Amino acid sequence: MNIRFLETFVWLAKLRSFRLTAEKLHTTQASVSNRIASLEQDFGVKMFNRTSLGVSLTPEGARALTYAERILKLSQQMERDVADNAVVKGTIRIGVIETIVHSLLPTFLARIHQLYPKILIELTSDTSIHLSEQLVKGNLDVSFQSIPATGEDIQSEALCLFPMRWVASPLLGIGEERLEVLDLCRYPIISFPRNSVPHDKLTRLLANVDAEDVHLNSIASVAAMIRLTLDGFGISVLPPAVITQELAERKLQVLEVSTPFPDLTLFATYRGAPAHPIAASAVSLARQVAREFSAEHGPEVARIPDQAVAGPLAADR
Repeated sequence: MNIRFLETFVWLAKLRSFRLTAEKLHTTQASVSNRIASLEQDFGVKMFNRTSLGVSLTPEGARALTYAERILKLSQQMERDVADNAVVKGTIRIGVIETIVHSLLPTFLARIHQLYPKILIELTSDTSIHLSEQLVKGNLDVSFQSIPATGEDIQSEALCLFPMRWVASPLLGIGEERLEVLDLCRYPIISFPRNSVPHDKLTRLLANVDAEDVHLNSIASVAAMIRLTLDGFGISVLPPAVITQELAERKLQVLEVSTPFPDLTLFATYRGAPAHPIAASAVSLARQVAREFSAEHGPEVARIPDQAVAGPLAADR
């Protein structure tokens, strides 16, 4: 039984389109059709109903799908356990939010390159919402983001927690006094972009404050947020994980605020079967990097979720 033919069968069952399956597998529609025809001939049954609207599984095809997914998972596990990582080739498509770029990503990429020196990495940095969409469409293999993705055969697990803190430049002269949220509203507030988890939590927090003319500036780039905060344009809510150097050099200071800001949970999201051969290994490496980052910087910068929280989730950025 040809593993590639089974992979084609599984993807066609999920995408229900010869064209989309061909694009996903970087082949032609004729090749997809030939592989399916070969499987149907081997089993002596019709796997798909074909109509002008697409394809759908026959009852026999639905039964075969369960076995095909099991065989693919077992094949991928065998490759991971037996194959020489030094000769594993291909491209893995990884999505990350910018918070990850400024914290865990450099070490994570170095570990991937060390373990799989011939694997090419195709990296996409975007918002969690857009990354989730690309993962569901099959355009990403793994994504690290601030919401769990939802979709058929999509798995999500909590990777780590980043505390969020109000920070400012010493140029503002706010000092070390304990502040109320109302006190912060005297300054321009630099926020993550709209529809992001931090922005949503910030707007809910400010909704409870009786303050007129709150200047809330939504910035799409974490690097730009840091730069503007350093220059004294305003104050911001950032994870210390992305400004460890600026805090160490006292170019930024953490403000003592009476109302704590909720932590930011980061998730590893990835496809189930048929998954990329090293997707599970990539997530495992990310967990290791997150544990080491947390141990190095302490709980004020990063924490590992409880085991009950860290397991696979049904779905939610």
